Amino acid sequence: MMESGAETYRAEDTMDRMAQSQKLTESQSFVTPTGIIFSGNKALPTRLARINNRTTDLGKIALVNGVSRKLANAEISLEDAYIELKKIDEEHKMYPFWIQIIAASIASGAFLILFGAKLVDIPTAMVAGGIGYAIADKLELRTKVKFFAEFFAALVISMIATFSVAYGFGNEVDKIIIGSVMPLVPGLLITNAVRDLMAGHFVSGLSKGAEAFLTASAIGAGVAIILSL
Repeated sequence: MMESGAETYRAEDTMDRMAQSQKLTESQSFVTPTGIIFSGNKALPTRLARINNRTTDLGKIALVNGVSRKLANAEISLEDAYIELKKIDEEHKMYPFWIQIIAASIASGAFLILFGAKLVDIPTAMVAGGIGYAIADKLELRTKVKFFAEFFAALVISMIATFSVAYGFGNEVDKIIIGSVMPLVPGLLITNAVRDLMAGHFVSGLSKGAEAFLTASAIGAGVAIILSL
């Protein structure tokens, strides 16, 4: 769930409910964006799991929630729940990369319309948004530095928007850039940071907020460099 973008309190609540369904009434869980610590009771060993990768997969979160509810309602056994969770982890994969690029392109064009730009700018925004998303994804896989990937993607998006307007393929460079960078904006991360803070998970809330702030700063820096030239 944490690897798929769930809130910290949701992961802890799911773990505690599943433990209580197995008569582990003294279970303790502590979740951060980078690790999970869980103890069933004083007689059982404490387990630690590290979270290395984080993405957005709300479908997987919903499936895990469904398994936890069935286990809490005694509709399935612990063994069946484990099998279902393993199946979800192995079979529920992300969409193919080319579909993600198309989705990012469509989202960029849709945001452009939302911001009131002219329809003639939609093709440029879709191209820039798709290319920027592809660059961000591939660079993050290679460098393992998300902020550099977001910075370079925003830089390329701004260059495409600037050149398109200069050569007559677009009209409003600012709205093209805004629409194109929207797939890179950490919207879910910001939402989860606020929800964790409201739930009292200050460590996770502040760390997610800091990550969202740095990501937004990287995007802004990439755009600002091109616009200042």
